[in-house]
Amino acid sequence: MEHLLNEEQRLLQESADRFVRDAYGFEARQALVRSPDGFGRDNWRRFAELGWLGVAVPENMGGIGGGTAELALLMEAFGKGLVVEPFLATVVLCGDLLARCGGEEPNALLQEMMAGERLMALAHAEPQSRHCLSDVASTATASGGGFRLDGTKSLVFGGDAADTLIVTARTGEGRFSEAGISLFLVDPALPGVARRGFRTQDGQRAAEVIFEDVAVGYEAMLGQLDSAFHLIEAAIDRATVLLCAEAAGAMEAAVAMTGEYLKTREQFGRPIGDFQVLQHRLVEMYMAHQMTRALVFRAAAAWDAMDDGERRRTAAAVKAQTGKAARLVGQEAVQLHGGMGMTDEMAVGHYFKRLTMIDALYGNAAYHLSRFAEEAGT
Repeated sequence: MEHLLNEEQRLLQESADRFVRDAYGFEARQALVRSPDGFGRDNWRRFAELGWLGVAVPENMGGIGGGTAELALLMEAFGKGLVVEPFLATVVLCGDLLARCGGEEPNALLQEMMAGERLMALAHAEPQSRHCLSDVASTATASGGGFRLDGTKSLVFGGDAADTLIVTARTGEGRFSEAGISLFLVDPALPGVARRGFRTQDGQRAAEVIFEDVAVGYEAMLGQLDSAFHLIEAAIDRATVLLCAEAAGAMEAAVAMTGEYLKTREQFGRPIGDFQVLQHRLVEMYMAHQMTRALVFRAAAAWDAMDDGERRRTAAAVKAQTGKAARLVGQEAVQLHGGMGMTDEMAVGHYFKRLTMIDALYGNAAYHLSRFAEEAGT
């Protein structure tokens, strides 16, 4: 793929790989995971200085004007180092929604995001919703000069550190309808908002957020009343492809460290990598990674020119392949390292956990295979 990159993309890829190589070793990463924030504020400021937080924001909004391909290069590098900063939550999801909606307040938030001064999170998933994006039970009831928000959001990535929440709530129609969903900008410090932060199994941070009679003004609405579903679907489909780019990076690292382990671990007086059966398993891991990476970057390169139907089909196809490959690479990496592969002291176990989580996020491989078949009409 590298020969297809332009000069700016190569420089972006090199800077991201250099950051992970020089500043994101396994011990440094584990220290960040154990810190109160669960990520590095200094790293986030560095992302801003390097321009990464505005890489896909349109130039007329003050950004660099890149696209999904540039974000994929960053996400792949982040996957190699298991980066825990909330880039997906703030930049990929919320940045995309703000740029799509436009307006004075969204533009102001984008400026603060690009400067590294504002963290954001999308509060959409609910305890009962699983993979159904239209299953929104939280409500926003018109009241006086605004709305009253009520409901629970169960898995808000980056939600415990976010300065602003983008919240989905039902303003009309029935619970499962794609119509009648609206977006709201909510300050988590408002009365009635309660957050319970927690660390996920893969070292990321998330929160459960409860809204009880939270008062917001009409100006808090992002986009048009009752018309948020397709914005959410488009943002999550793109985030799904970019999550797969992160998985490709994590798979590359897992394959490399497993290959190195097979060269150095000895059994019966010889490196276990000399045994053909283990060589075959390593090759299967390598091929799964290469197939995934090729599909991800083909999708990312074409994404911004696709129509909505193509994007839905592409996101489903990429996630189905990535989920399958992530399970194979993660499980094989741990098995080939033996029992110690699952200990906290070994990096490979953490790659396994992240790859397992990526398969589950926004629908696993089986879900997206079914979705692809439905979208393709087969």
